[in-house]
Amino acid sequence: MGLARALALGPELLIADEPTSALDVSVQAAVLDLLKSLQEELGFACLFITHDLAVADNLAHRITVLHRGRVAEQGPTRQVLRAPEATYTRRLVAAVPKADLLR
Repeated sequence: MGLARALALGPELLIADEPTSALDVSVQAAVLDLLKSLQEELGFACLFITHDLAVADNLAHRITVLHRGRVAEQGPTRQVLRAPEATYTRRLVAAVPKADLLR
């Protein structure tokens, strides 16, 4: 409902602050897929604020990592999350639980 309200006026930019944080993982995936589809269809930009690096990896084209209110690192998502340069970003990425049980 909140997403529909936010998009009703056809904004150029949607700011989403932790929109999936309280959702079950399967519902979270459905909402993220819907958001991606709507973004492609309606052509709006999205500033997605999250603490979940897996969500950021799935959704974002670019990422900015903040540490104590300052930019620690920014760039293309794959580059920042796969080869982080900042010490803080490296620690964040290392702290993400690995769920690659099938590999």
